[in-house]
Amino acid sequence: MEKVFNLLNDFLGGLGKLFLALVPVSILWFVLSGTSVFGIDVIANLTSLVSGLGQGGFVGLVVLVIVCSFFAPGGKK
Repeated sequence: MEKVFNLLNDFLGGLGKLFLALVPVSILWFVLSGTSVFGIDVIANLTSLVSGLGQGGFVGLVVLVIVCSFFAPGGKK
């Protein structure tokens, strides 16, 4: 059973890395062509995320730290 969990964890980790690699590419695509990627407006989504965290005050800052901790290298394995 542990093997299944490790396999699933590795798969989801790889999928997350793939999606994180697509974010800069989709931003560049939007800047160069002015069209959305797969029907998703990445710039508008990032803008609303940042403004939402900014309007959240201290709670927004705490959420930002928590989200950044997910992507920081050297986490527990």
